[in-house]
Amino acid sequence: MSPDYFERHQPMLERALAAAAERGYWSPFAESPSPRHYGETANDDGRAAFEALRGKPFPLEARGAQGTVGGERSPYGFALGISYPHVPPAALVQSAGQALQAWRRAGPRAWVGVSLEILARLNRRSFEMAYAVQHTTGQGFMMAFQAGGPHAQDRGVEAVTYAWQEMARIPGVALWEKPQGKHDPIKMEKRFTVVPRGIALVIGCSTFPTWNGYPGLFASLATGNAVIVKPHPGAILPLAITVQVAREVLAEAGFDPDVVQLAAHPAGDETAQQLARDPAVKIVDFTGSSANGNWLEQHARQAQVYTEKAGVNQVIVDSTDDLKGMARNLAFSLALYSGQMCTAPQNIYVPRDGIETAEGRVSFDEVAAALGTALGKLCADPAKAVELTGAIQNDDIVARIERARGLGLPVVADSQALAHPQFEGARVHTPLLLRTEAGNPAISQEWFGPIAFVVATDSTDHSIALARASVVEHGALSLSAYTTDDAVAARIQDAAEEAGVALSLNLTGAVFVNQTAAFSDFHGTGANPAANAALSDSAFVANRFRVVQTRRHV
Repeated sequence: MSPDYFERHQPMLERALAAAAERGYWSPFAESPSPRHYGETANDDGRAAFEALRGKPFPLEARGAQGTVGGERSPYGFALGISYPHVPPAALVQSAGQALQAWRRAGPRAWVGVSLEILARLNRRSFEMAYAVQHTTGQGFMMAFQAGGPHAQDRGVEAVTYAWQEMARIPGVALWEKPQGKHDPIKMEKRFTVVPRGIALVIGCSTFPTWNGYPGLFASLATGNAVIVKPHPGAILPLAITVQVAREVLAEAGFDPDVVQLAAHPAGDETAQQLARDPAVKIVDFTGSSANGNWLEQHARQAQVYTEKAGVNQVIVDSTDDLKGMARNLAFSLALYSGQMCTAPQNIYVPRDGIETAEGRVSFDEVAAALGTALGKLCADPAKAVELTGAIQNDDIVARIERARGLGLPVVADSQALAHPQFEGARVHTPLLLRTEAGNPAISQEWFGPIAFVVATDSTDHSIALARASVVEHGALSLSAYTTDDAVAARIQDAAEEAGVALSLNLTGAVFVNQTAAFSDFHGTGANPAANAALSDSAFVANRFRVVQTRRHV
C-alpha cells in the first residue's frame, strides 16, 4: 500500500495556510545549521556526500539518455567533475507525457502529499545541498545553506500551499436543483475534476538554482503537471539532487518517476528553446536575463510563461536619523553575495545639495563618503569579508566590473580582489561604488554583480520621479527609501504602488532590501517589466490547472 504523504504532512499544510493568510513570520524548516536542528554529524555528513559526488557520474536513472554532460566549475577554483545523463528534448517530453497519465488521475491530495514529502526529504539533505549550491553559485556557505536549503524549501512549501488552497475551492461533486414552478425541479449531479495543464518546464538560473527554481517546480507538481527541470549548465548539481529526491518519492508512492526529469545539457545548445516551443509543454518557469525571458514570452506561445528577468533596483535617500546605520545597511546589501541577487540595490539617489540627518545637514559628498567608509570597514578583513561576498559566479561578471571602471566615473569605493583563506583559486571581488549625475544613460541598465552608483539628483522629488520612470521602463524587484518625513514617505509609497515595485523604508537594522521571507513577503509583483509573476500568490498557481466537469440528470 502506498504511503499517505498528505496525511503525514497535513499539520504542516494547515499551519502554512494560516501563515499565508496572516503574513507573519513562520517557517517549517530551521534556517540555522545548528546541530540541535539537524544532528551532530549533519555538516560532516553533508560535506562527505558532496565530496562523494565529485569526479564521477551522478546517480540518476534517465530513460532515453544519450551519453553524458557536465563541466561545472566551482567559483572557488576547482572543477566538480560530475557528469549527468543527457536526454534529448523530444525523449524528455515523450517520457513526461507517458508518466503524466497516472499522475493526472491521482488528484490533488496525492499531488500535494508527494510534493510536501519531497520538500521534507530535501530539508534532511540541506547540508549536502549547501555545499552543492556553494560550489556552483559561489554563495558563501551560510547563504548557500539558508537560501539553497531551508529558505528555498520554504518557497516550495509556500507554492504548494497556494496550489492546495486554490484547488480546494473546487467541490468534487454538487447537486444542482432548479425549481420549475408546478413541475418537478430539474436535478443534476455535477462532478468537477481538477486537471493539470500538462508538461511544465523549469529553466534554472546560475545564482539561485533552488530558491528561484522551487516555486515554479512545486507549483506545477502540486497541481498535477509533469515537470522537466532544465538547470543552468553552470549550476546543475543542486537541481540534480532535487530531481533525484523527487524521483525517489514518486517511485515509493507508486508513480512513474518520469513525472520529474532532469534536462542537463551543454552550454550553448538549444535545449531550452526546443523544450519551450514543444506543443506538449504548457507551462514555463524562467529566471534569468531579460533577453531570454522576453524570447520565451514571445515564442513559447502555447505555454503559460512565468518569468523573472533583469531590473534596475534603486534607493531614494531623502533624510535619515541614523546616517551610519543607513550606510552600514546599504553597504551590507551591496556586498551580500557580491551583488549577485536580483533584489540587490544599484542606483542610490541623493540630492546634490545634501540631506538632513540627526546631526544636521550633510552634503552629497559626505553621504557618498559614508557609504564608501561602510563598505571599506565591511571588507577590511578578507577572512570575514569572503563569507559575506561569496565568490563571483562567472567571468562575465568580473569583466563587467572592468567595464564599469571604464566609464571614467569618480570612484567612491574601488573593487578589490580578495584572497580566500580556504580556496586559493576563489574568484572574490568587493563592490565597486561609483558616483555620477542623474541623466547618465549608463545607469539606466542593470549592472549585475558588485557594481553600484551614488547618483546626484536635483531634489528628492526628482529622485522619486527617476525611480518611478525607471521601474516602469526597465523594471525592478526592489525599491528602498530613507526619509524622516511622513509626507515624503507617502509620496514614495504612492510612486512604488503606481510603478508596481516592492518598497522598503528606513532599513538600518538586521533586515536588508535584498532579502525576502516566504509566507510574508511577496517576491516580485508581476506589475513591472522585471517579472510577470509574484512568488508566490494565487495568480502564480491558479492557472497551472483547469477544471473539467461531468454532469448528468438524477
